[in-house]
Amino acid sequence: QVQLVESGGGLVQAGDSLRLSCAASRRTFSNYSMGWFRQAPGKEREFVACISWNSGNTAYAASVKGRFTVARDNAKNVMYLQLTTLKPEDTAVYNCATTPPTSWRYCSESGSKYPYWGQGTQVTVSS
Repeated sequence: QVQLVESGGGLVQAGDSLRLSCAASRRTFSNYSMGWFRQAPGKEREFVACISWNSGNTAYAASVKGRFTVARDNAKNVMYLQLTTLKPEDTAVYNCATTPPTSWRYCSESGSKYPYWGQGTQVTVSS
């Protein structure tokens, strides 16, 4: 019954920045990992970034490491993805997802570990 809503996408130029937000329906602190995934037209969904339940661990796809930053605010049940120096190949629908409650020290890069997904927000980067 977890609901996730992404926002913040848009049309930007290469080199620009965006901040994506993922708001969860949970109203109290929850020990779940959260992740960002994306899917471009004609491509399979791919892992982008994730963050552990206590923000003690983050992970990034090699293609975005150094450019994207994931963070979360458990008090607000919101996860963020700061995208900088955007490239045309970053164009995709970005989805956030959450795991069930967990004590994992490390967040998972596998979409199969995330049963709850948002509808996505479109990021389009022009060259």
